[in-house]
Amino acid sequence: MVNSLNQVTTNGAKLTTLDPSTPCILAAIDIGTNSVHMVVVRIDPSLSAFTIIAREKDTVRLGDRSPDGNLTLEAMERAIAALKRCKDLALSLNANPIIAVATSATREAANGHKFLQRIDAEVGIFVNLISGQEEARRIYLGVISGMDFQKQPHVIIDIGGGSTELILGDSKEPRFLSSTKVGAVRLTQDFITSDPISPTEFAILKAYVRGMLERPIEEMRLYLKPEEELRLVGTSGTIETLAIINALEKYGEVPSPLNGYQLTRKDIKEYVKRFSLLNYDQRMAIPGMSDKRAEIILAGSVVLLEAMTRLNLDKIILCERALREGVILDWMLTHGYIEDRLKYQSEIKERSVIKIAKKYGVNLKSSQHVAQFAKTIFNQTQNVLHFWSEIEWEYLWAASILHNCGNYVNHSAHHKHSYYLIRNSELLGYTEIELEIIANLARYHRKNKPKKKHDEYMRLPEQYQLMVRQLSAIIRLAAALERRQLGAISHLECKYDPEYRKLHLHLFPANPEDDCALEMWSLDYKKPIFEEEFGVKVITTLAFFPSAVSN
Repeated sequence: MVNSLNQVTTNGAKLTTLDPSTPCILAAIDIGTNSVHMVVVRIDPSLSAFTIIAREKDTVRLGDRSPDGNLTLEAMERAIAALKRCKDLALSLNANPIIAVATSATREAANGHKFLQRIDAEVGIFVNLISGQEEARRIYLGVISGMDFQKQPHVIIDIGGGSTELILGDSKEPRFLSSTKVGAVRLTQDFITSDPISPTEFAILKAYVRGMLERPIEEMRLYLKPEEELRLVGTSGTIETLAIINALEKYGEVPSPLNGYQLTRKDIKEYVKRFSLLNYDQRMAIPGMSDKRAEIILAGSVVLLEAMTRLNLDKIILCERALREGVILDWMLTHGYIEDRLKYQSEIKERSVIKIAKKYGVNLKSSQHVAQFAKTIFNQTQNVLHFWSEIEWEYLWAASILHNCGNYVNHSAHHKHSYYLIRNSELLGYTEIELEIIANLARYHRKNKPKKKHDEYMRLPEQYQLMVRQLSAIIRLAAALERRQLGAISHLECKYDPEYRKLHLHLFPANPEDDCALEMWSLDYKKPIFEEEFGVKVITTLAFFPSAVSN
C-alpha cells in the first residue's frame, strides 16, 4: 500500500522517498495551449540549484478548440503522442520523478479533466492543472532562477498560446500576479480570418488587446513605489522568436544562450507592421521563423507591443527560463532542496492560507489550536498508525486552518461549503490536486466519512483517497478538542498500545476546574470513524488536578 506522495508510481518507474541531500534528475512538463514543453534537469543539493540537461518541445495546438469549447480529438491525440515521446526521453535520461502541469487550454475546456484522465491512463503521467495566478507565480520562480534582479522591480511578461501572464516582482517576492486571456493562439483563432490580415481586423485586434491589458497593468502600478524604475523581462515563444529573427538580421547568427538578449520597442513596432503586411508563406520565409510560429506571430507581437506601450517601456530583456523551470524550483522548495535562498517563496503557502482564512472570517486563534492538536496526533502516530510525511502534514495544516471557513456561507452543512470555498479560492503555491486534497480534508472534518457516492472524493486517485480518509480522521479528533472554540484543552499526549491496539489520548485542560464535558462528548461522538480507519480503539482521559490542600 502506498502511503506517501513521495512513493507514488505515475511514470513507469518506482519513485522512492527522496533525500534532499542526494542529487536527482527531474523532468518537468508544461502542457500549454500551443506546445508541450519538457525540461530535464540534474539537481545539485550542495548548491540548491539545477542544471538543464535536455529540452523537448512539440507544437500540438490544444488551443484549436471545437465550437463548443472542447479540446478536439485531434489536438488531444497530438498532445498524448508528444507526451509519450517526452516520457521516453525522460526515462532514457533516468529522470525520476516526472512532474507535469497543464495551463490555459486544458483549464478552460469543458473536457479538460477527461483529457487529463486519458493522459494518466495512456501515458502514465499524472498532470496537475494550475490556475492562471499559480502559473504566473511559477513563471516568476522560473525567471528569478536564471536572472539576477539586483533588488530592482521587474515586470515579467509571458505570452502563451491562450493567456498572457504579467508579473511584478523583485529579488524577494512577486508583488503582483495576473493572467489575462490574450494568447497568441486564442487571438489568431478569434480575430484573424484573412491572410495577410485586413486593416479592419488588424485595428480590431490591436484595440481588443489594448483593452484587455489595460486593467492588469493599471492594477500593477498600485504596487510600485513612486521612485522605482521598472525593467521588462520577456519569456516564452513569441519573444524568443523575435529575438532570433532580430539577431539573424542584425548579426547573422543567434547567440547562445539567448538569455539576456535585448529588443527595443521600436524593433517590436517594426515587426508588428511588417508581419501585418505579409501572408503566411512570406512570414515563413523570414530566417528564424518556424512554420507553426508563423501562424501566430502577429497576434503575439501585438500583445508585446501593446504591453510595452502601456507600460511606457522602451526595452525588453529575454529570459529563457519560465514556467517549466518555475515548476522545478517550486518542487525543490517543497521537497527541501532549497531552504534559505528563497525563504520568502517557500512561505507562500502559509501566507496564502492565512489570507483566505481572514477573508472568510475564520477564528484564527481557534483554528490554530485545531492545527496544533492535529500536529500532535499526526506526529505521535507517525510510522505507527500512518506513514505520511512532512508534505502531507502541510495539507493537513491548511485544512485544519480552513476547515470551518464554510461558516462564511452558512453554518448548516458548513463542511460542504468549506470544500467549495477552498476549492475555488486562489491558494497560491498549491497544485490542482493539492487543492482538491485540502478541500476534501476540510469537507470530511465532520458528519459523514468519504463515500463512493461522493463525486469529488471519487475523482481522486486511489492513493489520495487513502490520504483523505486518514488525515480527515485526524482533523475530526482535533476539531472535537476545540469544540467550544475557546482553548479549553491546552495540549494532549498520544500513546499507542500495540498489544491491545488502543490509542490513549491524555488531555490537559487549560483550566484545572473545567471538566471539558463538551469536548469529551464531542470526542466520543467523532472517534468511531478514526477507530474504523486505523483499526484501533481510542481511549480518552482528562488529566486530574487535585485541589490545593489548605494548611
